[in-house]
Amino acid sequence: MASSDCTLDPAALAAIAGERLDWRFKSLPADLWGLTLAEAAARRPGLFSGGFVGPVVVLEADAMEHNLRTMAEWCAQAGVRLAPHGKTTMAPQLFARQAEHGAWGLTAANASQLRIYRAFGVSRVLLANQLVDPAALRWLGAELDAHPEFEFSCWVDSVASVDLMTEALRGRRRQVDVLVELGGDDGRTGARDLDTALAIAEAAHASPALRLAGTGGYEGALAHDPGPESRRTVDTYLGRLRELTVAIGRRGLFARLDQVIVTAGGSAYFDQVAAALTGDWDGLPVVPVLRSGAYLTHDDGFYRGISPLGEQPRIDGTPQLRSALRAWAQVTSRPTDDLALLTLGKRDASFDEGLPEPQWHRRPGEPAAKLAGHTVTALNDQHAFVALPPDSPLRVGDWVGLGLSHPCTVFDKWPLLPVVDGDTVVDFVRTYF
Repeated sequence: MASSDCTLDPAALAAIAGERLDWRFKSLPADLWGLTLAEAAARRPGLFSGGFVGPVVVLEADAMEHNLRTMAEWCAQAGVRLAPHGKTTMAPQLFARQAEHGAWGLTAANASQLRIYRAFGVSRVLLANQLVDPAALRWLGAELDAHPEFEFSCWVDSVASVDLMTEALRGRRRQVDVLVELGGDDGRTGARDLDTALAIAEAAHASPALRLAGTGGYEGALAHDPGPESRRTVDTYLGRLRELTVAIGRRGLFARLDQVIVTAGGSAYFDQVAAALTGDWDGLPVVPVLRSGAYLTHDDGFYRGISPLGEQPRIDGTPQLRSALRAWAQVTSRPTDDLALLTLGKRDASFDEGLPEPQWHRRPGEPAAKLAGHTVTALNDQHAFVALPPDSPLRVGDWVGLGLSHPCTVFDKWPLLPVVDGDTVVDFVRTYF
């Protein structure tokens, strides 16, 4: 497996810009219908003066660029490669931006995501999950045989999964690279102990359809806050992942490889993962790979509080990440002095890791102003309940800008997101969920 960076198909990306806009894309101005994405972006419509209807979720261009550059520079300094998890955005245009900033590959979670990646020519995919569905494996085997430049690996966490893969891939020319997944107590998938993991490694090594290419796992399933106990749990797990990798190497099961992939690292503990995955590996040619995906947009909630580059940074000398996602919704009702309702709900914004945070207020024809003391207390399908302080300036018809938590459950609600520079729309990003 080569160590060059990930690439995408320029023609497939260009086709996105040629898609025509219409009523399928919520919030868009009606006078943009019939234009291609590229033509609509060239008009540079105003977010508040160009006919957009609320609610609308936007990507802020300068914050995204800052995050792309910050993470790329930090990974280079830390000596790790980055295969960001594409499930966060499912937006090939953003995949391309990540590749331009040196992404080694892209991570997927299931076969449907993998097929979308391949439709846009993603050259290296790490599927951070088991792949045991026979139909998906037959498709993968055919894809690998037809495209020798395509590099792929996935996890195995049982001898049964090795057997299922071997049977489904029978007769294919190329072997499928697999990584033994190590789990943990109260975790998600993954072998729970070293002996089981080593038995899986032996089975994968013996399979004619598979090539044992490394190890992997996910520390984020074992810890959920930035406190010292969670950090110790993560370090203990990463130590076990190192122990497993070295033990497999000492058995000679990586002997034919010019590099061994070891991968972990969501968006919450990537500082600890980088420290654990670099350094000496008992002579093994390890390529340490992070899979952090939420860094691209960061957020104003969960990741702001837990990321090593969040509001309480754990990495010295590196700028904090910035939230690049914002929702804008109008005040549709103010039935009492202490309550306002916004045109934004569960169909528009995330709510699984914290409710939206009112941050800005904008009256038609006036510039935006900071908004303090306002709290979203609940979401219905299409309404946000906002508790108001006594001096709230909000009136019916005003716009409220909201910070969002957990970007992974925002993007899937928006097939098209405007990219803004200030109040000007400069591009559109298409998602494929």
